[in-house]
Amino acid sequence: MKSYSRSQYTDDRLLSTFDTRLSLDLDNTADLLADLAEIDARKLYVPAAYSSMFDFCVQAKHMSEDVALKRIRVARTAREFPAIFPMLADGRLGLSAVLMLATHLTPVMADGLLTAAAHRTNAQIELLLAERFPKPDVATCVRELAPAAEVTPGPDAPTLQLAVRPVVPSDGLNVAVRTEPLLARRKPVPLSAGKYAVQFTMDEDMHGDLLAVQALLGHVLPSGDVAEVFRRSLHELRKSLEKQKFAMCDRPRQQRGVAKGRHIPAAVKRAVRERDGDQCTFVSDKGRRCESPTRLELDHIEPIARGGESTVGNLRLRCRVHNQFEAECMFGPEFMSGKREQARGSAAQAKANAAAKASAEAKAQAAAGAKAIAEAKAQAAAEAASQKEGARPFGWTIKGGVRGVAYEGSRAQAEARDWSRPSSASQGGRVMDGPTERSPHTQPLALPDVQRQPHRQETPQRKNRGASG
Repeated sequence: MKSYSRSQYTDDRLLSTFDTRLSLDLDNTADLLADLAEIDARKLYVPAAYSSMFDFCVQAKHMSEDVALKRIRVARTAREFPAIFPMLADGRLGLSAVLMLATHLTPVMADGLLTAAAHRTNAQIELLLAERFPKPDVATCVRELAPAAEVTPGPDAPTLQLAVRPVVPSDGLNVAVRTEPLLARRKPVPLSAGKYAVQFTMDEDMHGDLLAVQALLGHVLPSGDVAEVFRRSLHELRKSLEKQKFAMCDRPRQQRGVAKGRHIPAAVKRAVRERDGDQCTFVSDKGRRCESPTRLELDHIEPIARGGESTVGNLRLRCRVHNQFEAECMFGPEFMSGKREQARGSAAQAKANAAAKASAEAKAQAAAGAKAIAEAKAQAAAEAASQKEGARPFGWTIKGGVRGVAYEGSRAQAEARDWSRPSSASQGGRVMDGPTERSPHTQPLALPDVQRQPHRQETPQRKNRGASG
């Protein structure tokens, strides 16, 4: 039995073997497409009892639906424009690139367009097509999407999909299904030179944030244009992230003191980023520099563990993959694997501790809330009982035979009443003070008849006696 293990290969032999087989695969693919194109042109699938070239490839040759569909389309395009075959054989074009160019190829511009697309990625080919065949701008639109309808396929519904991407199956009951024109992509689509189309679905919270930002920008952006709102938001987010990662700011201050340990001063971060240009600085043995602009990290050329310092000359930008690769070359794969495992364990423990702390705080908060509710209920019950007890009728008579009072209401109302006002009624030498409107159930206290006594005049003898006392 043939062995497919490559563990016994050296690195150089493995890379050399891969290059050889890749070249053979490209050449074989071009020959296979030429064969497919000729079989399709001669319709040799018909005598073989197949109704289409697609059925012949899938059922007779056991290709997958996606592979069959893509290769048939590429073969037909290459048969119409034969210059595609040698470009596929030497790797200048791929199958996906040919499909992207197919709708724009004409006998007049085919050679120029194929040459311009050579050795380009799909994203670069999209930009090329957007520059040469610009599309109009898409309309700005924010609308609520209808909930997805659940469709139950009928017994005769086809299960075979003929597209590279999934398609909605037909309904055997002919039930109309509302579909939304959503792009099945996460990246912006080039429309023309310098313009892209973006389409995505936002949830309720994001929509609320959008409305809030539009309201806050009402003075400077009365139209509330969604594209302009997102442009400003991305600009502010970029500034915030650059400040967080590389200490970028509008008015940087001079560095104070000397960097110690693993701490990297802000001025050093800015200088390293400006020098390396937001790109990984790793260079291979053949002189190729890594082009990754994501997951960049500040790497110490001479590690801190070996006495390195956080200076501009000892720091460089590396993507995470090449940063770990340099560490493995410096300290060994086993050592770094153990360190990474230890770091993952510490992170998991910290996450578990944080979750336990959050759970304990939530329980304590719930207990405190329940206690507060119980105390509030008890206080409300006590106040209700106090008010009920204080609302009983009561009356009193000021001793001394001068004033009698009858009052009905709560004690608090009685205490709040101003009893210093002049008497509201005077009848036959008897003075009564009380509410202006008495309840018919309120019976005044029976007070004895008191004859008003005239005030005694001050005599000189009394004045002298008061003064001497």
